[in-house]
Amino acid sequence: MTTDGTPISDPALYRLMTWLSPGFPVGGYTYSHGIEYAVEAGLVGDRESLGRWIAGILLYGSGRVDGVFVGAAWSAVVADDADALSRVTEIAEVFRGSAETAVESRAQGKAFLDAVRGAWPHPRLDDWVRTLDDMDRAPTYPVTVGVAAALAGVPRRPAVTGYLHGFAANLVSAGVRLVPLGQSDGLRAIAALEEPVGAAADRALDGDLDDIGTATFMVDWTSMQHETQYTRLFRS
Repeated sequence: MTTDGTPISDPALYRLMTWLSPGFPVGGYTYSHGIEYAVEAGLVGDRESLGRWIAGILLYGSGRVDGVFVGAAWSAVVADDADALSRVTEIAEVFRGSAETAVESRAQGKAFLDAVRGAWPHPRLDDWVRTLDDMDRAPTYPVTVGVAAALAGVPRRPAVTGYLHGFAANLVSAGVRLVPLGQSDGLRAIAALEEPVGAAADRALDGDLDDIGTATFMVDWTSMQHETQYTRLFRS
């Protein structure tokens, strides 16, 4: 049972946990979302600053809008509304603050879609792939998660919350390696992000595509600066 009383079946929960676990093959470990340059510039240098940085992304940046995209894609699939799904697919692909974050979302979206189709095939996923080809659009990560979650019977709230938790945990993992921090500090950072993840999920579930926007200018700047950073461990 979810926090809003919606039941979630064991198979649906199993798939959600598998899909959003660190071991699922989307290559999330190769992306830092600009944190690599933020560390070099001295904007992130310890557990507290890393937590504030990620909380800002969740509440005011791409985490905020990605949560809306997950929910909108989920709703379009459940309603069998092809036009609505096409709209969120298009908006999610172009709504990126930098070239690197666009690659980050598209690459993980394609990897996620390929992995899910390979292990959990579904005819509607095949139909969506044909639609993407017709639209000449790429499957972004949040939209693909929303589509797959809806087809698997995962309720909307767990899908959004699970996506945002995975997003935050991946950025914490990047920070642990970059600052560097110990594993204990990494766990404390994840624990401290529980409230921001929940708040971001609430905002996403209450929002829609007409209410998206970001206010994380420094995150966009660090992402752009990362494109020409001399020494890089991450792709973004």
